[in-house]
Amino acid sequence: MTQYGFFVDVSKCTGCKTCMVACKDGHFPQPGLNLRKVREFSGGTWRKTKEGAWKQDVFAYYVSMSCNHCDDPACVKVCPTKAHAKHPELGGLVLIDRSKCIGCGACAMACPYHAPQLDQKARKMTKCDACLDRISKGGKPVCVEACTQRALDFGYVDELRAKYGNGA
Repeated sequence: MTQYGFFVDVSKCTGCKTCMVACKDGHFPQPGLNLRKVREFSGGTWRKTKEGAWKQDVFAYYVSMSCNHCDDPACVKVCPTKAHAKHPELGGLVLIDRSKCIGCGACAMACPYHAPQLDQKARKMTKCDACLDRISKGGKPVCVEACTQRALDFGYVDELRAKYGNGA
């Protein structure tokens, strides 16, 4: 099966959250519902040298994350109504059939990326669908197109690996 996926170049991501805002504007303007999140990882410290000068080894990097449309998705396995399903005919996207969803949250608890979220208004789970409406017309997800640093890309995983490498 040909699998769609996202590529994130953490060396380019500045943590500006433009991808997150574009996704939110395009899908769910209600507060608290973000289908893409930018996570910050930081560490290090300041230390005083023998000479009395202050030096630092502080670092920070950012990772833009949404649903990874996993090869073997945990959300699909635990959904009691089979609302979650992997669609090989749609590039392996993992989608939620909202007519079947009961909003129980089992998918959210099972997902290691915390991708599924409860749409409070609809009382149904929702998550990134890779902007299926846009990619079906030959476009890219709105988060990818909005990324000012071009740190995000989307496409078939084998093509992304050929373009960017395996990351190993």
